[in-house]
Amino acid sequence: MASEPTTIRVTGREPADNYDVVVGNGLLDRLAPLLGERVRRVLVVHPRALRTTGDTVREQLGGAGFTAVTAEIPDAEEGKHIQVAAFCWQVLGQNDFTRSDAIVAVGGGAVTDLAGFVAATWLRGVKVVHIPTTLLGMVDAAVGGKTGINTAEGKNLVGAFHPPAGVLADMDALATLPKNELIAGMAEVVKCGFISDPQILTLIESHTDEVGDASSPVLRELVERAISVKAAVVSEDLRETGNREYLNYGHTLAHAIELAERYSWRHGAAVSVGLVFAAELSRMVGRLSDDTADRHRRILESLGLPVTYRRDRWSALLDGMRRDKKSRGDLLRFVVLDDVAKPGILEVPDTSLLFAAYQEIAG
Repeated sequence: MASEPTTIRVTGREPADNYDVVVGNGLLDRLAPLLGERVRRVLVVHPRALRTTGDTVREQLGGAGFTAVTAEIPDAEEGKHIQVAAFCWQVLGQNDFTRSDAIVAVGGGAVTDLAGFVAATWLRGVKVVHIPTTLLGMVDAAVGGKTGINTAEGKNLVGAFHPPAGVLADMDALATLPKNELIAGMAEVVKCGFISDPQILTLIESHTDEVGDASSPVLRELVERAISVKAAVVSEDLRETGNREYLNYGHTLAHAIELAERYSWRHGAAVSVGLVFAAELSRMVGRLSDDTADRHRRILESLGLPVTYRRDRWSALLDGMRRDKKSRGDLLRFVVLDDVAKPGILEVPDTSLLFAAYQEIAG
């Protein structure tokens, strides 16, 4: 018998910023109540790979009395472009969507990022509900209100803060997720363990074989713990003016890798390498112990995630990191660790330090 859903509350400064993330099984019947009685029209945004799922959501909404239409977008990062957003705006306009209508995002992090951005910009903001179908989407992209699209110059450089009306993290969706896609999402879970919740790391180390099983109670607990970490941080800092920056641990190099690879790498794989790089940087400046730095590599390798990147790509990676949103003028800023659950910020004026840290992960 399936366990009861878990509800994790995200709060903000304004009542409109408050919403629930529900984790459980068979959650689609909770969608209509999340949309509310005022909504009449719903745009269901989904990737090509989830056409059947998108149609199921549309039919469910139609049965609940909504006028639902779908917008099918390209898979993965190919869907996060201004041309795709413009297509969604066109569908909204052609179907007379008003400010009291809504968007539902069905898919991974790229879909929730894009659909959230479309919701934030259509008539200066309409309601959006996320139904993440990947582990990465559940523990990261769908929670927190960050939306964005990519440009040729970098990832997520154009976007807005737009909290959803709710998030339905249905564990059933993970049952059909390819194993490598599931494992890639674990990088964000590991990140949450290092910056905030050590029990996440202990669970992975003790139950590595169960982590890749979508029906495992261990995976369910890891998802709930990772979401709780992000919810707590976001509730204190919606717009990344303070501690929310810590959620970017490992992401400065990760985003540069994604740009260098033209987004052919999975986000989680890039984050895995980025975490090891950030740990090495933390060790080199004397802020992190050898054992904790090495623990990054051990845990990520045990999951089958990459911990090295090409030695000959340093110049391209440095250019990519200079475009990072955390940079301030000529100063590159990195989230580092002083210990498990003790993140901090390091400003790096001298790139030779970064080069030295990179040599520790260069393959």
